[in-house]
Amino acid sequence: MEKQVLESPEERTFQYQDFLPSLPVPPLDESLNKYLDAVKPFLNQEEYQRTEDIVKKFENGIGKELHQKLLERAKTRRNWLEDWWLNVAYLDLRISTQIHSNMGGPGPYIEHYWPKKEGTQIERACVNIWHTLNYWHLLRVEKVAIERSGNDILDMNQFRMLFCTCKIPGVTRDSIGSYFKTETEGECPSHLIVLCRGRVFAFDAVHEGSIVTPPEIFRQLTYIQKRCHSEPDGPGLAALTSSERTKWAELREYLIHLDPKNLTLLEKIQRGLFVVCLDDSSPHATPEDYTEVTRLGLIGDPTVRWGDKSYNGIFFSNGLCAAFCDHSPMDAMALITMLTYIEKKIIENEGKWKGSEKVRDIPWPEELVFTVDQKLINEIERTKEWYYQKVSDLQLVNYAFTSFGKGLIRTKKLHPDTFVQLALQLAFYKCHGRPGCCYETAMTRRFYHGRTETIRPCTVEAVEWCKSMLDPSDGTYQRLQLMYKAFAKHNKLRKECEHGKGFDRHLLGLLLIAQEQGLPVPELYVDNAFTASGGGGNFVLSTSLTGYTRFNGSALPMVHHGYGFFYAIRDDRIVATCSSWKSCPETDAEVLCRTVFQCFQDMLQLTVSAHL
Repeated sequence: MEKQVLESPEERTFQYQDFLPSLPVPPLDESLNKYLDAVKPFLNQEEYQRTEDIVKKFENGIGKELHQKLLERAKTRRNWLEDWWLNVAYLDLRISTQIHSNMGGPGPYIEHYWPKKEGTQIERACVNIWHTLNYWHLLRVEKVAIERSGNDILDMNQFRMLFCTCKIPGVTRDSIGSYFKTETEGECPSHLIVLCRGRVFAFDAVHEGSIVTPPEIFRQLTYIQKRCHSEPDGPGLAALTSSERTKWAELREYLIHLDPKNLTLLEKIQRGLFVVCLDDSSPHATPEDYTEVTRLGLIGDPTVRWGDKSYNGIFFSNGLCAAFCDHSPMDAMALITMLTYIEKKIIENEGKWKGSEKVRDIPWPEELVFTVDQKLINEIERTKEWYYQKVSDLQLVNYAFTSFGKGLIRTKKLHPDTFVQLALQLAFYKCHGRPGCCYETAMTRRFYHGRTETIRPCTVEAVEWCKSMLDPSDGTYQRLQLMYKAFAKHNKLRKECEHGKGFDRHLLGLLLIAQEQGLPVPELYVDNAFTASGGGGNFVLSTSLTGYTRFNGSALPMVHHGYGFFYAIRDDRIVATCSSWKSCPETDAEVLCRTVFQCFQDMLQLTVSAHL
């Protein structure tokens, strides 16, 4: 009896971190065979023959050596990919990461307790912030539930990155500052950063050991807003986070040299829990069309978001909200888990605060007043102009397909995610008359500090099925058989990727070993097949399932002639965000999205007619 009392049945969020398996290195021959299979749809017989020769030569020559060196590296690390991936995918980028790499999405609260309503901005922000602060507290005391896939425990490390985390620009490579600590580990910063009308404020979210309540947050935010609305706008320093990285790094250095106090203020922002953005816009949104709020969440006013912060909560003047995040320290699922918790609490409390209205005597917010000179003011103006010109080129739609969702798809014994991916393949084929090389995110969190692997949905089987769907002489039965084959292939690929048996990260590792050793780039990586099939960041379709919740978010296309396609699958609907660049004449996000929705109907029709 006594033993049971001693052993608390409750798991702690991070308790299994040290027991997770290391990220494996797959066998070389397996990875290369998978690669060959993946490039097939993009090559004719002759080109394929040539690529096959290159791959065989690689496998028996330099590839073998590089693979051995990669195995050596993996012996001394629990995750051989981790720091490489962080650098190559994120920190080495010199383009504007706020535009090209950040992720964001709308809050779904308009679908229940928070319809669009002027004058509710601060009140709703307080409730939302309060639930977010409670989540931070749960994380600090390790009471956030450990996530699992089946019986497998998933790595929880990314959850630490939701709070007190910020990217810091460097001249050649950025770095990440993460200051979060659990209660066992020690003190954790507890202040919030608020951006409003080009100004920056901070206040502590904990007073005398307890988290500030919504009425107390209301007092703080009202104070900030009143001041900002009655005084001149601030310099809008936050806009600099949207610059190209080297430029921002140099301006940051300049800012620090101008006045060492500026460094203290920058560090205060870096260490802050998260950023509260009070945005004056009033975006339109309905449950069927989130386009405008998604657009403003991702590429709105650059002076009221800190692009390098891992979480910005954006609150619009009409009571709508959005989330905006630096992608480098974490992937979307950690964020979505937190936002789902917040939404659940908002629903439980009918969107209101039901506690005490008492407001303690807490210190007023402090303004972080940076010392700036004319040069910086000009640079901020220039950055804003450049930013607005850049983002005006983005075409983005966020629509709900409402005819059916995972409820109906499951009754057909089909995997909902594969259903969407194959519809996207068919839609791309219809719009462009050729297969579209596609990147779908698979999560590798079964492994220590695992993040992602690439599923390549444009398989030989998917293309065969697309051709059949467009060939009027093919009958329903044949199309259905090909569709089932394409489903089976995609499901197999997903499973392999999640269990560390994908090939994209492995090929990247081999290339990075060659680079580290100062060796020439192996022929495999300069072969046309590598790029044509999406390798080296050349995927025309950049896609991700954002899960089975009300949260849908988006990042932008990977290449100029490509699309971003991100989707949430709900019981009764599928919500998709599709983006492309207007300056590319071949792509049209609106048309692709509408075509995907039509393909959902066509695929369902296929399964229905098959049973007639």
